[in-house]
Amino acid sequence: MRGEWGAVLALGTAQTLAWGGSYYLPAMLAAPIARDLGLSQATIFAVFSAALVCAASIGPAAGRWIDRHGGRGLHVAAALIFALGLLLLGMARGLAGLILAWAVIGLGMGVGLYEAAFATLARLFGTGARRPITGITLMAGFASTLSWPLTAWLDGALGWRGACFVWAVLIPLVNVPLLLLLLPKPPPAPPSAASAGGGEPAAAPPPRSALVLLAFIFAVSGFGAAAMGAHLPGLLAAAGADAAAVVLAGALVGPAQVAARLLEFGLLQRLSPLRMAIGAHLLHPIGAGALLLLGAPAAPFLALLHGAGNGLLTIARGSLPLLLFGPAGYGARLGWLAVPARFSGAAAPFLFGLLLEAAGAAALCLTGGLYLAAAARLARLARQRP
Repeated sequence: MRGEWGAVLALGTAQTLAWGGSYYLPAMLAAPIARDLGLSQATIFAVFSAALVCAASIGPAAGRWIDRHGGRGLHVAAALIFALGLLLLGMARGLAGLILAWAVIGLGMGVGLYEAAFATLARLFGTGARRPITGITLMAGFASTLSWPLTAWLDGALGWRGACFVWAVLIPLVNVPLLLLLLPKPPPAPPSAASAGGGEPAAAPPPRSALVLLAFIFAVSGFGAAAMGAHLPGLLAAAGADAAAVVLAGALVGPAQVAARLLEFGLLQRLSPLRMAIGAHLLHPIGAGALLLLGAPAAPFLALLHGAGNGLLTIARGSLPLLLFGPAGYGARLGWLAVPARFSGAAAPFLFGLLLEAAGAAALCLTGGLYLAAAARLARLARQRP
């Protein structure tokens, strides 16, 4: 159990709780926090966006640490950092306390979310990390499904402060024992002349053009996921969907993500991560085109295709750098590649909101065009590879 499946169970559970107690928290608690502290919800989300920037800034250093020492200790530390940040959030009495709490939570996100988990798996399993990467994203795909109802119930029963305190206890109580018991210790750090897979000569440093391409690809998927996550209900309403259709479509996104990851875990394992990523980038533009042409009846179609594409692209964030550059230096490289995705994700709700207000459903031309551009660049890269 302490092998691949132990790592998937430990990291998958840790990721589910870490996402639920950090990234998905403002969706349920922004309104009560704003009311209690006398702040606007816009201020709450601005502080949250700053936490995402904090997470981006710490990512490369966390990746370098994992390359050298493995991720077991860092993920244990992340659980404790989340606990501290959530305790501070529950005790916040004003804007200063709120900023301090989210700065600590942002630090936890930088060392404890997907990029760190992917780097940990690459350090453990080398080029064989694709399957466990899919496994943990499959488990963590239920993070919002589980955390939103739980957080809403805790808010109703204990208030938002009580909800923060429960999350502060839950994350280390569950994650720390699982990580220590089931996540294997990393093998000795490979010499610089060998790959992490063991014994083969290291590949030449990756060309700058390939790194720039992946940075663009990750920024596009980060922007699209954050824009749809924040504005999908308003977007569908602007296309003419009624309240029931909006709720139905929104409920389809999560299951579509999980279904796509299940498909990748089985049938799509035979497909190159590069070609899988090309197909995943095309799903959102197809759904967007259907909504713009057909209007409200296509709302569930957009939700399904966007959710499926987003589910596959989360896996691509881990598997593409592994395919193109190998496991040597994977953690640090992934940390740097995540920076533009974090920044674009932090800016997307504001920028896409402005465009949605000005252009309505036609705002999908922006996200659809970005995804198409990313697919075209990946297709060009696929033609250049043997």
